[in-house]
Amino acid sequence: MRPIILGICSAFFFAFTFVLNQAMELSGGSWIWSASLRYIFMVPFLLCIVLSRKNLLPLLRVMRERPGTWLLWSFVGFGLFYAPLCFASAYSPGWLIAGTWQITIISGALLAPLFFENIETKDGLERKRGKISVKGLFMSMIILLGIILMQLEHTKHISMANLWLGVIPIIIAGFAYPLGNRKMMEVSEGRLDAYQRVLGMTLASLPFWFLLSIYGFMTVGAPTKMQSFQSLLVALFSGVIATVLFFKATDMARGNMQKLASVEATQSMEVLFALAGELLFLALAIPSLLSWFGIFIVIIGMILHSYVSHKNEGPARKRTVNA
Repeated sequence: MRPIILGICSAFFFAFTFVLNQAMELSGGSWIWSASLRYIFMVPFLLCIVLSRKNLLPLLRVMRERPGTWLLWSFVGFGLFYAPLCFASAYSPGWLIAGTWQITIISGALLAPLFFENIETKDGLERKRGKISVKGLFMSMIILLGIILMQLEHTKHISMANLWLGVIPIIIAGFAYPLGNRKMMEVSEGRLDAYQRVLGMTLASLPFWFLLSIYGFMTVGAPTKMQSFQSLLVALFSGVIATVLFFKATDMARGNMQKLASVEATQSMEVLFALAGELLFLALAIPSLLSWFGIFIVIIGMILHSYVSHKNEGPARKRTVNA
């Protein structure tokens, strides 16, 4: 149950991304700076944490073993995740982005066959390729049904062009984030804690963010002080606190694809927290009865998803970490 609680806490802090990115877009800030500044600002925070725990040198040793792999999957997990997320904010409101982002619930389940898991049986450990949990996938569809009901009334007021420009980048991000996260868990082989892994992926993704920053200077100019401050808040709340909490939760479920998918399903709470944030700070209209019914469906779907995942984890098929 603890990984689920950590996942919900991470969803709360992740919601700051959608609210603050929408606030930056409404004030005229560019998505380029919203994306790149977050990860640039994350570095000093994470360095202080890892240095205080005396874990920087072990991290650098692990990164030196496979630098190309770190660069690739950090770009996928962070670059192809957050740049499209910020790009979408230029075309869609935060609530729609948060709702579409729940594609991670299904993508997390669909990615299971790409990874192996060690299953402890009476004959010892057996290494098998992960399987898609049909029941878990069905529960994920219930969650997405709730999300659709929540957003149904709002989609009537958005042009088709803006809808697709907001949806397609989020679909890309929704698959890139769990893929990059899981690949880096596989590469680190349990040798790094959540703080080290987030710092390592942030450092490895910096070349992309620097290139994007150069492009930003050439096209839209320097960021404003307000956007820099808001990006700093996103870096702290979402980039550091939320990411570390989520990585801790996924580390605890590492090697168990069904439980891992359950942890990733907790991110559906982001839309609830983002909705609350926009109601409080961006003067969003109060949702209709249909939207509140969708919220109820999301909560029920999360409970059922967690229950099914734990029920399917029998004592005779205890899963251990990837190897």
